[in-house]
Amino acid sequence: MPLSAQPPASGERYALSASLDNARHLSSLLRAVHFQDHATCLATASGLRVTVEDAKCIQANAFIQAEIFQEFSVQEESVMFRISLSVLLDCLTIFGTSSLPGTSTALRMCYRGYGYPLMLFLEEGGVVTVCKINTQEPDELLDFDFCSTKVVNKIILQSEGLREAFAELDMTSEVLQITMSPDKPYFRLSTFGNAGSAHLDYPRDSDLMEAFHCSQTQTNRYKISLLKPSTKALALSCKVSIRTDAQGFLSLQYMIRNEDGQICFVEYYCCPDENITEAEL
Repeated sequence: MPLSAQPPASGERYALSASLDNARHLSSLLRAVHFQDHATCLATASGLRVTVEDAKCIQANAFIQAEIFQEFSVQEESVMFRISLSVLLDCLTIFGTSSLPGTSTALRMCYRGYGYPLMLFLEEGGVVTVCKINTQEPDELLDFDFCSTKVVNKIILQSEGLREAFAELDMTSEVLQITMSPDKPYFRLSTFGNAGSAHLDYPRDSDLMEAFHCSQTQTNRYKISLLKPSTKALALSCKVSIRTDAQGFLSLQYMIRNEDGQICFVEYYCCPDENITEAEL
């Protein structure tokens, strides 16, 4: 019997239970936000959100919608816990990261509630492995308050455009400067590294530009050390939405299509580098 069809043990009531025919769909998304050891998981009826933060300056969220799972059940309004992301990824890939063609690792995930471990049942080729991962009290998460009504500028690019930019720009620079404007240069990425200044411009009618909604000119700088973790998600994605609010906070939302054609999202929030003054721009 496949794991997704197995009922929980008699009398067991799980606050969260979910199953996937292919655990790689989950592990690849989690690797895209794995730049710190621990993550906070939030399960609601709409799906699972896994959040990773660093230094109160950057936050990454992986969203796995309920529809991606073969089964997804949350018995409370929301279920939240903190977990070692490193251990979770080790468990999800316990059979290896590259399965033989035609084979996949089935996953059933169960969590009884506060104080209990997260239980993973993984099955491949008739072999079942059970993992129990201790959970912790969740930390209070940063609220970037990044609602659509506060967005000043937004563009949607095909991801290959941003991948090329990161390959061409000088990553010895401490900061990446982003200019978004209703007028030229429209969308400009700049670095200031050992080899001098480098600029990359995207016209609003570029083939790589899927949408362009800029209402005012903004130039902000962001520490490259904070942005580098997002390149994991960029590598997996097909499109990226780049948004800024009035304070210069940056949202990078990556659209990722898995092997089955299902869409998931990974979003990074990054605060601007406050050490940069207007006079320096």
